[in-house]
Amino acid sequence: MTGASVQRHARASLALGAVLACAAAAPASAQNLDVVTDGLSSPHGLAFGPGGKLYVAEAGRGGSGRCIPGPEGGDACYGPTGAITRVDVKSGKSRQILRGLPSLAPQTGDVPGSDALGPNDVSFRGATGYFTIGLGANPAARDQLGRAGRRFAGLYRMGRNGNVRRVADLGAYEARHDPDKGQPTAEVDSNPFSVDASGSGGILVTDSGGNALLRVSPSGQVRTVAVFPFAQTLAPPFLGLPPGTQVAYQPVPTGVVRAPGGLAYVGQLTGFPFPAGAANVFHVAGGGQPEVHASGFTNVVDVARARNGDLYALQITTTGLAGPPSPGKLVRVAADGTQTELAAGELDHPTGIAVAKNGDLYVANRGGSPNNAQIVRISPTG
Repeated sequence: MTGASVQRHARASLALGAVLACAAAAPASAQNLDVVTDGLSSPHGLAFGPGGKLYVAEAGRGGSGRCIPGPEGGDACYGPTGAITRVDVKSGKSRQILRGLPSLAPQTGDVPGSDALGPNDVSFRGATGYFTIGLGANPAARDQLGRAGRRFAGLYRMGRNGNVRRVADLGAYEARHDPDKGQPTAEVDSNPFSVDASGSGGILVTDSGGNALLRVSPSGQVRTVAVFPFAQTLAPPFLGLPPGTQVAYQPVPTGVVRAPGGLAYVGQLTGFPFPAGAANVFHVAGGGQPEVHASGFTNVVDVARARNGDLYALQITTTGLAGPPSPGKLVRVAADGTQTELAAGELDHPTGIAVAKNGDLYVANRGGSPNNAQIVRISPTG
């Protein structure tokens, strides 16, 4: 593979959507999982909200509108198919409380509409909900989508009556400030991904494209809290580079959850070539310097924390996105650092996790499917 090809792969890995598109269907099934609801379109982040209901950010399936170049080649086309969905976890009944949200997805291939970019996560502070809408591209690409493009790469607030307003244009913030500039393979790229609005002192958002943790005030002021470390790894053999060649990879922060002794825990996906075992869960304290809290993971797509202090890291794959398809992996990290896998071999392309008050785990499974994704329930005891 030429140096230019390596650079194209590196650029593609900036967007989490590229990563999701890489994750072919794994040979796992949900036959031994407790399926709460199904028929969802590319669900990503989950959160419990008012009344104990579970809220799901559905990235949708794109549509027949204008297109921009997709992160893995081909076009990703617009459609108002994203949604925020409320699920009664007792009955399994679900209802889209917000629909018509922007979505981008390829409309060709074996399953058109798969692995969409759109609503990425949802979080609550009291009765007020906040959600992110991703992009996975240079914010300037929004102009190619017409008026609809303005809705991508932002943080939004939804009120009790269903009204929605944009809190912050995070794509514009990335274009102006580019927090990771100067790092190897870094480019101006924005994909607002995970959000935690549950604590005081602002709303925390990871920008997976910008490799940064941001803090947003309710009035929309944005500042960079942390930029995550870039690293190097041995070039995989299929690149055809001389033995021992090192290639840079980007951190790609994903899930964020507030930490009891500091600001937040942040999961790391890693960018191309997605080295197995190189992903971390970082602890970011008030000083903004990420420190490794737990390590040895592969392509972490979300994190969550239980009331008893256990931390959960959700991997989209077991063996790495550059390898053959494999099941996802859910790991519990106890206070003493002990790691335990739950539901081993059962998860297929999982993309989000939330923990209920009673400790039960809810996972978005088959998260790239445009019409057959599901929410499954997993016991914290495995």
